[in-house]
Amino acid sequence: MSQFWIYFQIGLQHVLDIKAYDHVLFLIALAIPFSFKDWKRIVLLVTLFTVGHTMALLLSVMGIIVIKVNVVELLIPITILITALFNLFTAGKSNKKESINLIFFVTLFFGIIHGLGFSNYFKSLLGGSASSKLLPLAEFALGIEAAQIIVVFVVLILSYIVQTVFRFSKRDWTLVMSAFVIGVVLPMIIDNEIWMR
Repeated sequence: MSQFWIYFQIGLQHVLDIKAYDHVLFLIALAIPFSFKDWKRIVLLVTLFTVGHTMALLLSVMGIIVIKVNVVELLIPITILITALFNLFTAGKSNKKESINLIFFVTLFFGIIHGLGFSNYFKSLLGGSASSKLLPLAEFALGIEAAQIIVVFVVLILSYIVQTVFRFSKRDWTLVMSAFVIGVVLPMIIDNEIWMR
């Protein structure tokens, strides 16, 4: 198997791993307010998230950013919670397009946080100089991007089915799914080991 496929598959598995579902939860929260007609915007958001994720890995691999694992493990579910809460407060409101630049910036920033959560594992996979890590990092990022697009596509299909077959309004779908994400992510925040000290 070529090196490209090795790191590409690691990127795919990083997102699609059932045991590490925080990445999928964030993508669900990110995608639920959108529909297929918004595909350019959601692909741009996903790509910005991947760019942030990759920047964090690169800075971490090069030793520029070092952050405690338990802090990142708390920040990741907080980013998911913030995204889901944003959906709750903006569901059904027409001014969503006006805040899209803020959403782009926040998504990039959240990508950085999520990337830091994977940085220690990724560093352990790689050896050698920083320059020798750039190609595997790019291959990994492509795997991340592909997996994220798969997840978003599934969310958009479910959204379409729920809104057309079951006649849910877009607002109700956004509210229900955001509440679901919040219900899953709150225990992740409450049970974080940072509170045990």
